[in-house]
Amino acid sequence: MDTGLLEQLGLTKGEIKAYLALLKLGSTSTGPLAKESGVSRSKLYAILDKLEKRGLASHVEERGVIQFQAAEPAKIRDYIRVREEEIKGLETEFGKFLPTLEKWKRGAENVQKVAFYQGLKGTETAYDHLYAEMKRGEEYYGIGIPAYQSEEFHRFWQKDHLRRVNAGIKCKLLFNSETPKEVLENRNSYWGCDARYMPPGAETFAWIGIYKTFVIINIPAENSITVEIVNKKIRDTFKAQFDDVWARAKPFKKH
Repeated sequence: MDTGLLEQLGLTKGEIKAYLALLKLGSTSTGPLAKESGVSRSKLYAILDKLEKRGLASHVEERGVIQFQAAEPAKIRDYIRVREEEIKGLETEFGKFLPTLEKWKRGAENVQKVAFYQGLKGTETAYDHLYAEMKRGEEYYGIGIPAYQSEEFHRFWQKDHLRRVNAGIKCKLLFNSETPKEVLENRNSYWGCDARYMPPGAETFAWIGIYKTFVIINIPAENSITVEIVNKKIRDTFKAQFDDVWARAKPFKKH
């Protein structure tokens, strides 16, 4: 079962396992629940307390034994509404604080930086910066894109290309030569994207994004690391590498 939606709502993996197990078991004590969910009993009470506070579970005491049960799945809609109200409140508060943040940014515009991010969320943060910096009609470049990525990264890139199209930003991408053809077919199906295979021998371990004075370096791993560098000279060095490989790369032909 795809639990991505529940994760997006802010539930932890342990909370999701416990909630789904409660749905299957009905009214139950912690012993059977621990066995069904795969969550240790030492962690279950804290998780169940959080689920109750979210309105997704409840408990009663029967003959001295506490029995837990899941709220109706439709209750998730109520939880979503609560989250929406919380987000609206955050947006209001953020609007008050935004002028201060922008003032700080203007004062630091000429400061170069190196930032490190972890996992998919880190990559998303780096690309949020890309869209904040780039304007319609501009272009970014990618080199060394790995042949194989996790499914969640593929979903992210597909969504990101839709975002790129809406922003009117173009891109040129160089994939490692072992990348499945359907991946390049997908990327080339989006407006403004020219995706090609790197020539044999030009593969890289990390993939590199290049735009403005920024370089984004992603190091694939179980919990991938993304490095964001703001430095024109470093950017120019990687752009020169990209230009050299791009000149030797052949346009992708759909078969």
